[in-house]
Amino acid sequence: MAYEPPLRDDLRGATPYGAPQLDVPVRLNTNENPFPPSPALADAIGAAAALAAGGLNRYPDRDARDLRQRLSDYLARESGVRVSVDEVWAANGSNEVMQHVFAAFGGPGRMALGFAPTYSMYEQYARDTFTRYVTVRRNPDFSLDATTVVAAMLGGSPSIVVLTSPNNPTGTALPLEVITAACATATGVVVVDEAYAEFRRPGVPSALTLLEANPNLIVTRTMSKAFALAGARVGYAIAHPAIVDALRIVRLPYHLSAVTQAVAATALDYVDELQGQVDTLRQERDALVAWLREHGVQAVDSDANFILFGVFADRHRAWRALLDRGVLVREVGPEGWLRVTVGTPEDNAAFRTALEVVIGEDGMMVAHGD
Repeated sequence: MAYEPPLRDDLRGATPYGAPQLDVPVRLNTNENPFPPSPALADAIGAAAALAAGGLNRYPDRDARDLRQRLSDYLARESGVRVSVDEVWAANGSNEVMQHVFAAFGGPGRMALGFAPTYSMYEQYARDTFTRYVTVRRNPDFSLDATTVVAAMLGGSPSIVVLTSPNNPTGTALPLEVITAACATATGVVVVDEAYAEFRRPGVPSALTLLEANPNLIVTRTMSKAFALAGARVGYAIAHPAIVDALRIVRLPYHLSAVTQAVAATALDYVDELQGQVDTLRQERDALVAWLREHGVQAVDSDANFILFGVFADRHRAWRALLDRGVLVREVGPEGWLRVTVGTPEDNAAFRTALEVVIGEDGMMVAHGD
């Protein structure tokens, strides 16, 4: 006999988050770094994990202070912003960091504000913490200006404002004046999700530069992308110590395992090697954007490791046609658009070959201006 558990009413009919995990030659749908750890880094991670294994009968450092100090040192190098260990918080991916933010600052009777199209998980964080979630549309070119953000905030007094830079799925980075205006207007906290920050183009600043002047600002990062550690699940927030203390209240006991802390700390010793991969992916991204436009496909300027492209008369048909040719991209974002992760040069060549056939099919593309 089928069993129906006593699920919350608001969860009935809901489906778990996740992109298709299909066994295809070229997987470009989840914004992963396509380069695995080098043998040297893999060996170092293995040694660090083995060392941590010797103490697994004990709970880990529940505040992960060594890792947080290493992250602070990394940020000083990467963004030129020096923060103290008390301004850094680490968790199991930036997803858990965001869950902590919503648990601490959202809740019944409170509202979170986002700007669509954007990362779909924000709505789930709100749902799971009983926070009302409201979105306002971005401009037609997917940009976001201070006037739009401030007007939306004044209309609802949100407890949490989520600004994503670069934005997923569009790849759009935010001007600092937008973040500054949001912080000046906010009665709650302003979160800038910088999961893809390391891939931003030269001259595009990080919101980290605004932290000292804005104590209500939270910047979130991840090691999943630039550090090629999606399988390790490590993310972190940078904020005023009082905000970090609030996040510590809602975290589960000993939430970040000793092995996870050891793996992340080891990866931070290989920044030079990993930065070389980031530089390669930036170059591949820019070349791919240029190629798409040369072939009559719209491509949004991207500061991330992915590109939103279109517009397709039937995007599911286009997605399926690419999959039939061994290339998996993501069917996400505004209707008619698809998102492709920047892969290895070989991956990207396979994508171009497949897409050239697809866009040549009659009726596949929508003409510019339609």
